[in-house]
Amino acid sequence: MQLIERPTGFDIVEAGRVILRHTAEAPCVFVGRGEPEVEMLRGNFKIADYVIERVPLRAATVIREGEAVSITLAPSAAETPLLVVTIAAGAIAMQATDPTLNRMWIRTVAEVGEHVWGGGEQMSYFDMRGRRFPLWTSEPGVGRDKSKMITLQADLAGAGGDYFNTNYPQPTYVSSRLYALHVDTTAYSVFDFRHDGFHEIEVWEIPAKIEVWARDTFVEIVGVLSERFGRQPQLPTWVLEGAIVGLKQGAESFDRLQNFLDAGVKVAGLWCEDWVGLRITSFGKRLFWDWKWNPTRYPDLDTQIGELRAKGIRFLGYVNPYLAVDGSFYEVAKAKGYLALTLDGAGPYIVDFGEFDCGVVDFTIPEACEWFEEEIIGRQMLDFGLSGWMADFGEYLPTDARLANGVDGMLMHNAWPPLWAEVNARAVAKRGMTGEALFFLRAGYTGVQAHCPLLWAGDQSVDFSRHDGLGTVICGALSSGLLGNAYHHSDIGGYTSLFGNVRTAELLMRWSEMAAFTPVMRSHEGNRPDENLQLDGDPKVLAHFARMTRIYRHLAPYVAGLSAEAAATGLPLQRPMFLHFQEDRATYVDQTQYLYGADLLVAPVIREGKLEREVYLPAGVVWVNAWTGDTHSGGGAITVVAELGYPPVFYREGSRDTALFAGLGQI
Repeated sequence: MQLIERPTGFDIVEAGRVILRHTAEAPCVFVGRGEPEVEMLRGNFKIADYVIERVPLRAATVIREGEAVSITLAPSAAETPLLVVTIAAGAIAMQATDPTLNRMWIRTVAEVGEHVWGGGEQMSYFDMRGRRFPLWTSEPGVGRDKSKMITLQADLAGAGGDYFNTNYPQPTYVSSRLYALHVDTTAYSVFDFRHDGFHEIEVWEIPAKIEVWARDTFVEIVGVLSERFGRQPQLPTWVLEGAIVGLKQGAESFDRLQNFLDAGVKVAGLWCEDWVGLRITSFGKRLFWDWKWNPTRYPDLDTQIGELRAKGIRFLGYVNPYLAVDGSFYEVAKAKGYLALTLDGAGPYIVDFGEFDCGVVDFTIPEACEWFEEEIIGRQMLDFGLSGWMADFGEYLPTDARLANGVDGMLMHNAWPPLWAEVNARAVAKRGMTGEALFFLRAGYTGVQAHCPLLWAGDQSVDFSRHDGLGTVICGALSSGLLGNAYHHSDIGGYTSLFGNVRTAELLMRWSEMAAFTPVMRSHEGNRPDENLQLDGDPKVLAHFARMTRIYRHLAPYVAGLSAEAAATGLPLQRPMFLHFQEDRATYVDQTQYLYGADLLVAPVIREGKLEREVYLPAGVVWVNAWTGDTHSGGGAITVVAELGYPPVFYREGSRDTALFAGLGQI
C-alpha cells in the first residue's frame, strides 16, 4: 500500500488502485458524535441516528519515520488532530485522539461504470451500486417491497422489511476495479454507493482498521477473502445422496417419508424440526424451544433414527440459542448464571418471540458456551443420533442487554451470529464430527465463514415476488459466495405464508428445479403447513421432485469435486458469471443466473407462468444445452424453451465432465 502526497492532501493506493483521495476541498474522512435510537420487535429493528456533530477533517499532515507512514487529520491546520491514520501492508489503521468520537464517515474513490458487490448476503440487489445498504443483522422482513400489499400488511405488525434487510450483513465489498475492501468493525454501519465520484462508508464507532486487497482476477480476490474470513470443510458425502426432506408431522413424518421413497425420491436425510415438540401461535406452528427429544410427539425416535441410518438416511433436527422460559433448560441456565441480563442486572433479559418468552444464553461466558456445546448439542443431539440441524436465529440480541464481557450491545449485536456459529462448530468438533455432521445457519456477520459449514437463505415468501420470493435466493448465494461462503441453499417452496399467500404447484416445481443445482437440496413445510401445498400433496409435484433429486444425485461427482475445490481455494459452488468471464462486462450485472462451478451455467425460471426465458451465454465459449444437446456460441442472449422439469442449463463444450453433463438429458 502506497501513500502519494499531493499539494493539499494525499492518495492511498493499493496495487495501482486509488482507494482514498484526500484534499482540503474534498476531504475523504469525517468524524463526529451521534446518539442511536433503536427499537426491536421480534428481530425486526427500527434504527435511527441523532447526529450531534459531523466534522470534515480537511487538514492532513503526513509523518514518515523510516518505513512507517502515518497521517494526522484535523478540522483545520490550526486545530488539534482528531484522527491518526497509519498505513500498513494492505490495511489502513485508525485511532481517534478524542474518545468521545463515535461516528466516522469515509469516502473511497469511485468511478463511473463501476460495479460493487458483497455486503454479506444481499437478497434484492447483487450489484449494490446506486443504493444505500445499512449493515445490521435482523429479520429480513416479510415482502421486502414497500410498494406491495403484503409488505404493507406486515408493516402493521412490525414485521415488514426493505430491500437492504438481511440476516447476514458484512461490511465487505468487491469492486469491479478488482479490489476488495473490508471494515473491521461490529458496529452498525452503512455502505452508500449512490454517488458517482465516491462510495461513503458510515460506521457508528471509529473502526480499528480498513483492509484492502487488490488482485488481477476476481478468482484471486475470492481466494484471499476466504483465507481472511475462514474456509468451510467439504460437504459430508452423505448429503450428496439426495434430498433432505423436511417434515414436521410428529410420528406421521416417518409414514410420509415412505411416500417419498415409494415415488422414487432420492433421500439423504429426514429433517424434523419439531423433534422438540410444537407450540401453536397466531403465526403458525412454532417449535417448543427446549432442546431435547420430545417423546410425546416422536414416541420411538431413538429407535427410528437407527433404522433410518441402516437405510442410508440421516436424521436432522433443530436448535437455536434461546431458551423458552417454560422449558427445563431455562431454569438450569438461570441457576448457573448463564443468561444475558437486563441492564440493571436485576435478572435475565426476556425476549418476546411472539406469544412466548425466552432467555438469551450469554455466549460471552466461556462456561455457558461449554454447557450449551456439551449438554445440549453434544448429549441431546449428537449423542442421540442427529446428523445435522438448522441452527436458527442469532439476529435477536437486544442492544440493551447486559453481557458478561461488558461490551455494549450496539457492538455485540452484529458479533452474535459468528459466536453462535462457533458454539455449533466447537460442539461438532468435540465429537470428532467436523465434515460429517451438517448444521446450517441463516444469521451471519464477519467471520461466520470459519465456523458455519452451510448457509441457508432464511424465510422467503412462498411466491415468485421480486424482493422476497424464489429469485432472491440466487442473489443471496452470489453475494455471500464472493465473501468466502462456499455453500448456500434454501427452503424448497419458501417458508413464510401470511395474509392468504400460499404455495402453488408451479412454485414448488420451479424451486425444486433450482435446488437441484445447488449444494444441498432441502425442503420445508413452511410456517403454515396445513394451509400450503406440500411436495407429497400432488402426484405431479411429487413425481417432478423425484426427478429433480435424481438429477441432483447424478451430479454428485461434480459437486464433490467443487466441494474439494472450495476447501482448497475458497471458490463458492454457485458463482457469478464474471468470476470466470471478467473480460465480458455483460456478466457484471446479471443476478438471475449463475455458474455452478466453472463448467455449468444455470438459469432458473423465477417468474410465474413462464415457459421460456432469456439466457445470457458468456463470450469465448461454446455452450451445450444439457437437455437438447444444441450448441450456442457465447457472447449474447438467447431465448430458451423452459418447460416444467427443464430449467435452462448449459455446459461448456469440451468440459472434462462432458459425459456426466450429457447424461442429464437421459434422466
